Amino acid sequence: MLTISDMVRVLNARVLRGGDKLDTPVYTACCSDLMSDVLAFVDEKTVLITGLTNPHVIRTSEMLDLKCLVFVRGKVPTDDILDSAEEQGLVVITTKLTAFSACGLLYDLGLRGVPVPNAWDTEDK
Repeated sequence: MLTISDMVRVLNARVLRGGDKLDTPVYTACCSDLMSDVLAFVDEKTVLITGLTNPHVIRTSEMLDLKCLVFVRGKVPTDDILDSAEEQGLVVITTKLTAFSACGLLYDLGLRGVPVPNAWDTEDK
């Protein structure tokens, strides 16, 4: 079982909010800067990996009941965004890694992507 604490360790991340919830298990992740894609494809509690630090990330997280936000490239949201995340009970971490590197390390650790139905279906309909 993978926990947020494992993610913090492998990403050499800094915990910005939710340090009391690091033992929360995680099973899937989504990486995107387009919140419309996150809303379209994520339908389970998951981890969101993003470089976007605006309020849309918090609103999307709330709508999907996400567990953890990972901000990449050393990005740190403003205090009002972090406070909103804390009110939702989100764990928020930041890493200096790129999204690509962070995803690769988390995949190696056992975290998988959110299942996308018919992702490899190439038939024209």
